[in-house]
Amino acid sequence: MTAAPDFQAMLQVAIGEARQGLLEGGIPIGAALFSRDGTLLGAGHNRRVQEQDPSVHAETDAFRKAGRQRGYKDKIMVTTLAPCWYCSGLVRQFQIGTVVVGESVNFSGGVEWLRANGVEVIDLGSQQCVQMLADYIRKNPEVWNEDIGQD
Repeated sequence: MTAAPDFQAMLQVAIGEARQGLLEGGIPIGAALFSRDGTLLGAGHNRRVQEQDPSVHAETDAFRKAGRQRGYKDKIMVTTLAPCWYCSGLVRQFQIGTVVVGESVNFSGGVEWLRANGVEVIDLGSQQCVQMLADYIRKNPEVWNEDIGQD
């Protein structure tokens, strides 16, 4: 019998990425793509501000850094924040089987849509993730609203 993945340890990788993004002057959202056995395939963070590129969300950054995979049904996307519609679309397009969310308080994104479409979504309710992003939003509301597509 194989051991269950250590989602808390996986989340720590994403949190490290989020912190790196914040140090770079960006939005503190991090993500990592893992195989079912817990092998890290790729990690990344939101770099929209740093690269002036609206497509570099944490999930897309981690996905790109993981490189080509034979399939994704057995992969786990771990992210500090519930994925937006854009990143939820990536999960569905490539049929990533599991999404582990650090928090969905500051933004709920496409969590329910993913669940309704057969993706296993595990929300860890991390207070650390909630606080990190809430602090950023309070200090940078304009940048946050731009990130989520709000006027």
